[in-house]
Amino acid sequence: MKFEIIKKDTETKAKTGILHTEHGKIETPIFMPVGTVGSVKAVHQKELEEDIKAQIILGNTYHLYLRPGTEILKQAGGLHKFINWNKPILTDSGGYQVFSLSEIRKITEEGVRFSSHIDGSKHLFTPENVVDTERIIGADIMMALDECPPYPADYSYVKKSMNLTHRWLKRGVEHFKKTEGFYDYKQAYFPIVQGGTFKDLRIQSAEFIASQDCDGNAIGGLSVGEPTDMMYEMIEVVNTILPENKPRYLMGVGTPENILEGIALGVDMFDCVMPTRNGRNGMLFTWQGRINIKNKKWENDFSPLDETGTSFVDSYYTKAYVRHLIKSQERLAAQIASIHNLAFYLELVRVAREKIKDGTFAKWEKKTIKQLSVRL
Repeated sequence: MKFEIIKKDTETKAKTGILHTEHGKIETPIFMPVGTVGSVKAVHQKELEEDIKAQIILGNTYHLYLRPGTEILKQAGGLHKFINWNKPILTDSGGYQVFSLSEIRKITEEGVRFSSHIDGSKHLFTPENVVDTERIIGADIMMALDECPPYPADYSYVKKSMNLTHRWLKRGVEHFKKTEGFYDYKQAYFPIVQGGTFKDLRIQSAEFIASQDCDGNAIGGLSVGEPTDMMYEMIEVVNTILPENKPRYLMGVGTPENILEGIALGVDMFDCVMPTRNGRNGMLFTWQGRINIKNKKWENDFSPLDETGTSFVDSYYTKAYVRHLIKSQERLAAQIASIHNLAFYLELVRVAREKIKDGTFAKWEKKTIKQLSVRL
């Protein structure tokens, strides 16, 4: 994997580049739709590629490990072939899901034992066997196993958790280096910075992660309930340490405004379930601001869903019709809203790349953030 920086903004830390993988190139900054179980909810792969223009999607190791399971994925020839997606894929290690979904879990030096949220069966994730699972899944970018502490959490707990994540990482890196993939392409391995909202811990973690000299680096443990300003402060601290010539991935963030602020702070990659999850519940993101399509004001509004949107659904369907579908709990509503929101997110980062290249990003970002926060 190779990361090529194309242009840097002169007023912020924003930059645009190309991340080269064996399943194709990724233009950064980029937003990655979340396809947890091998499916971006309510969206066909054809729509992802042709309408939404996704360049990379996510899968989740925890969910894919439990269902359909590694044997099925191996027989299929990996996740790319299983879901018929020929572009890059990134897999989370599953650590966050273990901690958020499993009511019964035990964290030890060895790894984490947990009960499946599906059938209660017992399982063990270690830094090594997570690498093995991600090898079978075949993701272009594999994430290291980490512990994501909750917010709020006291300093001693976060420090202990961070140090455990670092020890797990050393084992994961060693195992990654001595193993090979199952398919005819190379895979990359990203560690994850932790440290909660404590500046000194974030510095320690970023320094340790950078010292591992992996293909790229991720920032985890944010957007878990902490104040937005605190999240931005942690990103800024970490990005003064993580090398600029390797992609920086901010995990699980966030709103369109969060993404623009993250780009300004030097982040290259983002993911979040917000476009699809919020879309299914009636929130639409547009260049004019946010729409709660459930509101009665849209009941007889027969204007296009978004006159400035880039997706076919934006001009094909009216606000009144989509409101009717949402209120009727029709499945088509989730599909339309998800396609619209994802297309908007991908268009947002595309325009950001253009503004960085032409030297107008800083001014455009401030104006755009103010507009996007409006509730229509």
